[in-house]
Amino acid sequence: MTQSQGPEAQAGLPETAEAAAENAKAVAEFAANMAKVAERSQEIWLKLLQSSLADDRPMHFDPLNTLPAFAEFQQALMQNPQEVAERTLELWTQQAELWRRMTLRWLAGEETEPVAAPEKGDKRFSHEEWSRNLIFDYIKQSYLLASRHILGAAKEVGELDERDRKKIAFYTRNFVEALSPANFAAMNPEVIEATLRERGENLVRGLQMMAEDLERGKGRLLVRQTDMKAFEVGRDMATTPGKVIHQNEIMQLIQYAPRTEKVHATPLLFIPPWINKYYILDLNEKKSMVRWLVDQGFTVFMISWVNPDERQKDETWDSYMQKGALEAIDVALRETGQKSLNLASYCIGGTLTGTLMAWMGKRGDKRVKSATFFTAQLDFQDAGELQVFVDEKTVQVVNEQMDKGYLPAQDMAMAFNMLRSSDLIWSYVINNYYLGKEPFPFDLLYWNADSTAMPARVHHFYLDQFYNRNAFAEGELTVLGETVSPADIRGPVYHVATKEDHIAPAASVYRGARAMTNAQPRFVLAGSGHIAGVVNPPELKKYQHWVNEDLSPETLEEWLAAAEERPGSWWPDWAEWLRKRSGRLVAARQPGAVNGVIEDAPGSYVKKRFDQ
Repeated sequence: MTQSQGPEAQAGLPETAEAAAENAKAVAEFAANMAKVAERSQEIWLKLLQSSLADDRPMHFDPLNTLPAFAEFQQALMQNPQEVAERTLELWTQQAELWRRMTLRWLAGEETEPVAAPEKGDKRFSHEEWSRNLIFDYIKQSYLLASRHILGAAKEVGELDERDRKKIAFYTRNFVEALSPANFAAMNPEVIEATLRERGENLVRGLQMMAEDLERGKGRLLVRQTDMKAFEVGRDMATTPGKVIHQNEIMQLIQYAPRTEKVHATPLLFIPPWINKYYILDLNEKKSMVRWLVDQGFTVFMISWVNPDERQKDETWDSYMQKGALEAIDVALRETGQKSLNLASYCIGGTLTGTLMAWMGKRGDKRVKSATFFTAQLDFQDAGELQVFVDEKTVQVVNEQMDKGYLPAQDMAMAFNMLRSSDLIWSYVINNYYLGKEPFPFDLLYWNADSTAMPARVHHFYLDQFYNRNAFAEGELTVLGETVSPADIRGPVYHVATKEDHIAPAASVYRGARAMTNAQPRFVLAGSGHIAGVVNPPELKKYQHWVNEDLSPETLEEWLAAAEERPGSWWPDWAEWLRKRSGRLVAARQPGAVNGVIEDAPGSYVKKRFDQ
C-alpha cells in the first residue's frame, strides 16, 4: 500500500465496488425493461393494426367534415393579411422576450417573471421541474405562447359563419392540446424522473395497462379514468332499496322503497338520459338524489333504459316515448292508484320529456301534473360544443357507423371525452401509460366510463331533428302523429340550468324555458356544470343557485342581473315547489304491491356493459 492509500481510501474501495455493481444492475434492469417495452409496444401496434383491418365499417377521409370549415378559415387568413401579420409579430415579440429572460436566468442566475403562465386549473405543468428547470420552463412557456396564438387566430381572425367558427375553434383546441409537451414522454420531466428512478418499470406497467384497455375496448383503446375494479353497480352505487316492477324491450321501471311512514299521494317519475346510465342520480348514499327525495316523503319511480344492441335496431323516438315514458306513466299510476303524477327529467331525457309534454298538451292529456327539467335543451339554436359534431355530412357518416342498428358505446364515449381532452384523455395517458399508475378510484368517473350504445334510428332522429334542424323550437317536429313545439307544453314546469355547462349551455336552456309560452316555468340557475351542478346534495353546502320569477328578459345575462343569489343546493327549493304539486300525505307504499316484483333494484338492464 502506498503512502497515499490510507485507511480512508481502503475503506472506500468496497463502497466503490458496491456502487459499480449497483450501477451495473440498474443498467441491466433498465435495458431489460426497455426490451420489454419494445416487445409489448410491437404487440400493441399489431393488435391495433389487426383491429383496424378487421373493422368493416366504411372509411371516411374526413368523417367529422372539418375540411370545408378549415378551407373557409384559410380563406379568411388570406383575406386579412394585416391582422395575421400583427398577430405573428406579437408572437415573435413574446418569443424574443422569453428568450431574453431565459438567457438572463441562465447567464446571471436572475429570477424573472414568466412571459406565459398556465391558466388557473391547468394541471399539465404542475410538476415543479416545469418551473424550476430552465429547459423545461422554456419549453412550457414557448408552447403556451404558440398555442394561445393559434387558438386566438382560430377564434377571431376574419368573418366566418358562427357554426364554422365553433368547429374550427373546437378542433384547433384538440390539436393544440394533443401537442402539449407534457404528452410526450421524452419532454415531460415527471415521466423522465419516474423512468430513471424506476429503471423503466413504470413504462412496462403502463404498456400492460394499455394492452388491457385495448382488450377491454375490443380492439379500440378505452383509456381507463378510474380503477374499474373498485366499484360495482348495486354494491357501491345505485344502492337505494327498491324493486323492478315492470320491464319491456327498452326499459325497466324501478319503484323505490319508502323511508317515511307517510308519503305524498302524487308519485314522481324520473326520465333519465339514455346517453348515460340513470344511476348518476343514485351514485352513492351521500350523493343520491333518489335517496334524498325518498327521505322527503316522495314515492319515486325511475326508468332504467336498456343498453341497446341489434335487438333495438328498430326503436325510434316515438317508441321511446310510447314504450318508455308513456308506458312508465301508466304503470306508475296503476301502482299508486293516482290519476296524475309529476315528471322529472335530465339531459336528453328532458328533451324527450319536452316533446312528450307538448304532445300531451295538444292531446289534452292530463296524466302529468308538473314537469321538471335538469339541464335539458329544447331550443338547439346554440346547443353547446356537441353541436360541432353534427351537420348533414356527419349525420350521414354516423348512420354508416350504425350499420348494426346501434351506435357503439365507445363512439359516444370518445365524443364526450373530446369535449375535455386534456382532462379526460391526455392526463390519463400520462398517469396510466407513462407513469404506470393506476388511476384513483372515483365513482363519478366509473359512471362516466360506463358507456351506453344508442339505437340507430333514435340517435339519427336526435342529431338530425334537434341539433341539425332545431325542429322542435321551430314548431316543425312531428312525434306520435302530432306536430309540436315548446308552446304546446302546459302546466307547471321547473327548469334547472347550470352555469358552467358545456353540454347544455345555460343560455340555450333558458331560451327553451322562455319558449314554453303556455306553461308556468320556474327557471333556476345552479352553480358548477352539467353533473356537479345537478348532483349537489344540500349537506355538502357547495356552490350556489340563482332564482328569478321574471322570465321576460330575452337573455340569460339580463335575467341573471336581476336574480337573487342563494347559497348551496337548489334541491330544497325544488322540493318545496314539488310538495305543492304532490297532494296530501298517505300511507307509505311498498314497491310492486299492485304490479308485482321482477327483481331487486337496480335491476339487470343497468348492469350491462360493453367494456367487460
